[in-house]
Amino acid sequence: MHRTAPRRRSPSPSLPGRPAGRRRLVAGCIAVAAVLGLSACGTASGALQPTTAAAATTTPAQPTGGAAASIAPGPGSGPGSDAATGAAAPPTAAEPHPPTAPGRSPAGGTHDAPTSSPAPSAPPAHTGSPTRVIGSTASGGRTVALTFDDGPGPATGQILDLLAQYHVRATFCEIGQNAAANPALVKRVLAEGHRLCDHSVHHPQPFEKLPHDKAVYEISAARDMIVKAGGPGTRVGWFRAPGGGFNADNEHITASLGMSSLGWSVDPRDWSRPGVPAIVATVQKQLKPGGVILMHDGGGDRSQTVAALKQLLPWLVAQGYTFDFPAS
Repeated sequence: MHRTAPRRRSPSPSLPGRPAGRRRLVAGCIAVAAVLGLSACGTASGALQPTTAAAATTTPAQPTGGAAASIAPGPGSGPGSDAATGAAAPPTAAEPHPPTAPGRSPAGGTHDAPTSSPAPSAPPAHTGSPTRVIGSTASGGRTVALTFDDGPGPATGQILDLLAQYHVRATFCEIGQNAAANPALVKRVLAEGHRLCDHSVHHPQPFEKLPHDKAVYEISAARDMIVKAGGPGTRVGWFRAPGGGFNADNEHITASLGMSSLGWSVDPRDWSRPGVPAIVATVQKQLKPGGVILMHDGGGDRSQTVAALKQLLPWLVAQGYTFDFPAS
């Protein structure tokens, strides 16, 4: 019998292509997984595996010893935001507080400069010629300007009562922190027709020796405190340097803030409490028409000043003086 040889199967024409087809299948799985949010290629068969929540939220490890390579957008991020572009959002700046300056601190406590009226940018230091320091009245002639320094304080109300009795208008050169501590008195000064002058925050002396930045602070912050205490519309027309310590730099700072530098022509040194007769005699001796008298309503016991004023006001009226504000 003729034996038929077993039939040999011819090679499948697609066999050599199987590895390539498998690669195409896996690639297809990956593409589908990317669309569906699934994780492919986790098994030899290429079956799709669901992506776990942990895998979806895992943050890439940061490089060892270095800063983060990028910052993930946070809630609310969108086009135009720092987070959307991978840049860190700038921190919110804290409300600045004015620096503490050295010097004598009158009674009334320390107060920060008001945030509602920030001090302007510091003008550059000025070493040129000084400006004019005022020592006369605005009108001239037989007029006199009464000025009171270092308040408001316990004597301010008594002085205001005396001025009202004689229908006198005066200028009050106020310490910034005292104005901040006594806003009712500042408002009363304005309501009764008097005017305000800046006399620094802390009354440091010698004022002319202050560094430029410190002088800027003492002048501008005090003005802002006085304006805040006085309320809307408050105007501060002058700055008087503590101890009369003017120089070209602080005079130009004053001018840059829209104020005039205020001096005096009569100084009875009432702050030193030399006695009521001495205060009265000095004013009567030194006063000339158009003069500016320096006295004090704060910074210590001002009972001698109040008593001297009770004698000086009727004397000034009897001498034919009328009352004016300083020149500006």
